Amino acid sequence: MKILKRCTNALAVFIMSNIYVLLRITDMVIPRLWVTIFSSVYLLIMILPLLGLNNIQSNKIRRCQAGCELLFAFLISTAGSIVLLFLIIFDVVDAHLDSVWNWVLYVLLAVVFEAICFWNGIVRVYISSTQIGIKWRVIGALCGMIPIANLIVLGKILCLATAENKFENDKLILNNQRCMEGLCATKYPILFVHGVFFRDFKYLNYWGRIPEELEKNGARIFYGNHQSAASVADCGKELATRIMQICQETGCEKVNIIAHSKGGLDSRYAISMLGMDKYVASLTTVNTPHRGCAFADYLLSVIPLGVQKGIERTYNSTLKKLGDYNPDFMAAVRDLTYQACMERNALIPDTKGVPVISIGSYLKKGSDGRFPLNMTNGFVKWFDGENDGLVGSESFKWGEEYIYLQPPKDRGISHGDMIDLNRENIKGFDVREFYVQLVNGLKKKML
Repeated sequence: MKILKRCTNALAVFIMSNIYVLLRITDMVIPRLWVTIFSSVYLLIMILPLLGLNNIQSNKIRRCQAGCELLFAFLISTAGSIVLLFLIIFDVVDAHLDSVWNWVLYVLLAVVFEAICFWNGIVRVYISSTQIGIKWRVIGALCGMIPIANLIVLGKILCLATAENKFENDKLILNNQRCMEGLCATKYPILFVHGVFFRDFKYLNYWGRIPEELEKNGARIFYGNHQSAASVADCGKELATRIMQICQETGCEKVNIIAHSKGGLDSRYAISMLGMDKYVASLTTVNTPHRGCAFADYLLSVIPLGVQKGIERTYNSTLKKLGDYNPDFMAAVRDLTYQACMERNALIPDTKGVPVISIGSYLKKGSDGRFPLNMTNGFVKWFDGENDGLVGSESFKWGEEYIYLQPPKDRGISHGDMIDLNRENIKGFDVREFYVQLVNGLKKKML
């Protein structure tokens, strides 16, 4: 059925693009009725192309899929038009093009109607698709006028967009089917704790599409709202205040913490050193450097102190304008070193009875990650071995349960992938569903 619909779309575009020569081939002189019929069908296809994806769940997916179908029609129709052109040129088909003006009119109409189909489709895809990203949008624009290359890029864009449409539509269908199950309706709410150099912004979620997916399945979500960069002790104090605030506002006795990167160290400090063990039902650390980063030690040893001070002043000044009341760039960096983590672990070796789940992942090759993790992976590997672009694998494990995610096929899972930083659908690893099942596990433990 999908192939039939696409062929119908393509046939309508092909006929209209070549209507002048097709009418001459069939010796039909100004058949106004047929021209009206073909024009109407073409116009209808341009507005409402037949879709190859059924049971579409959102207008965004419908719009993107419509764009994809128009681009498929453009490719098929263009291929057919080229074949027809060669048949006419080599006198296999007699189109009675006995003057230059007939040729000009034929080519002009073909180009115009094919172009309408192409631009109609590409604009819909560009404004609707997330997965083609900035990179392929730019490449598409740069290669648009380069023969062959533009078709290859268009094929890549089509593959990304159609895969996205099916994946996102299937997720919506799945969530609609299980919405009453409350898979993520845990006894205690979820507190998301961000890592270093980021903040919890209202319109730019550090955790990407993950919180929305959890909420669709019944979760109650809160955020740490602590500073982007400060020492573990200072961030721990902020989190302790935030935990008490959530408990007072909601009436809940405890929270389940899910913390990424340095946020895991901050959370451990709040639990073990600031008495928050009574108010935390569980702690899940995601790609947290529990044993530090030897790469951080190296950077501090080779970067001149003056340069460090300059970076610190610039960062602290900028982040104060963005909401941090007392940012401390260098304190945050120093607390991530191997030495600092070893000393801190000796003081807070456990979490006072709070169950801990630790999660880690790694990049199989640097090119799998997005910038800048694709650049740092090799350097970190020199110091810390197998890593996620920032943190060595040996540093992730803490607590009673450890989950180490293996890269799907040749694709790795980076430090940023674990929080859906790039909103990328990774083949073989659905980060949103991973968190749904993770939180569902907390629910099953009555947490």
